[in-house]
Amino acid sequence: MTGDRQTRRAAQRRRTRRQRQAFFALIGVMLLAVALAVVFRDGGDGSRPATAQTPAVPGDGQRADAAATPAPPARSAQPIDVTYVGDTVMGSLPYGLPADRGASFFSQVDDLLVGDVVLGNLEGTLTTRGSSKCGAGSSNCFAFRTPPSYAKRLKDAGFTVMNLANNHANDFGPVGLSDTVAALRRVGIRNTGRPGTQATVRAGGQKVAILGFASYTWSDSLTDIARAQRRVRQAARTAPIVIVTFHGGAEGRERTRVPRGTETFLGENRGDLRRFTHAVIDAGADLVVGSGPHVMRGMEVYKQRLIAYSMGNFAGYAVFSLGGVLSTSGVLQVTLNPDGSFKRGRLRPTLLVGEGTPAPGGNGITQVRSLSRQDFGARAPRIDANGTIRPRR
Repeated sequence: MTGDRQTRRAAQRRRTRRQRQAFFALIGVMLLAVALAVVFRDGGDGSRPATAQTPAVPGDGQRADAAATPAPPARSAQPIDVTYVGDTVMGSLPYGLPADRGASFFSQVDDLLVGDVVLGNLEGTLTTRGSSKCGAGSSNCFAFRTPPSYAKRLKDAGFTVMNLANNHANDFGPVGLSDTVAALRRVGIRNTGRPGTQATVRAGGQKVAILGFASYTWSDSLTDIARAQRRVRQAARTAPIVIVTFHGGAEGRERTRVPRGTETFLGENRGDLRRFTHAVIDAGADLVVGSGPHVMRGMEVYKQRLIAYSMGNFAGYAVFSLGGVLSTSGVLQVTLNPDGSFKRGRLRPTLLVGEGTPAPGGNGITQVRSLSRQDFGARAPRIDANGTIRPRR
């Protein structure tokens, strides 16, 4: 009996060892599976994947992207450089044209017009045809047209995209607007701002979409904010970077501030610019730049995106009222991160000299820095004395 008990005990010990070995083997397999899952999840390089974040609430200082579902930046994407200027008219018949058929019109500032995207507001038409919007003998009405050959002056200066969403793009009706588009295309300059259109370029290894808005029937609407958001969302689905330019706000030397609410001028609704700019950023815009008041206005950083509310008159030969703030302008140079967020910028001050020729100089930096602080407080970017622009941390 004693021998039988010893035999049974030995067998029990062997079974226990086998059970323990099987248990530890199972644990090992499970640990190996977990390790392999981590490796494959991280892409095999040991780096952590991007974690999903809860969409931010609009207005909390973070970008609310859930509704926009923008296209993600390409893996090899690089920062892009965007240059923007405000209202630009290279002279007009019958008011006058610059000397040498405009060949030297931008010569004092063309070294500033560099970047992946160089964008300006073309305040007028490039045509010799069409009927003027101003009837015979009408007063306080201005219709601008420059010969189509002057499109080459824009190209030679460095412009790559021109905005046609403004109150003068239709000065000579559909024929004048069509001639303007054709003249720009002939020299390789893209255009934006007509209803349902956008300019698309490649920069930094990815697509960049540029949309223009104003409060006129020949432009995408600045006042229909829901529709503007739909346009931006549509663009953001195909282009990781979206730039919005607008022409809005009341005009005049006393209109340097950005008010709350809707602005009107000569009976026209010129937009609720604070609401519009915030709404298009909520929808997916990465940079918003404006013109329209003919004076410079302040800048704001909203959800890590820069807004320049007006860059004033950049060039206006024999067509604009000049002097003081009406002659003060600048070239805005902005660098965007691959995800579209504002990285840094530079305001290069310019002014209109003589009959309205652009030249370096003026006090645009001081003016914009002061207006930004007054209108936007903590949301104003940091603007150094040399014009360097940085987001506040």
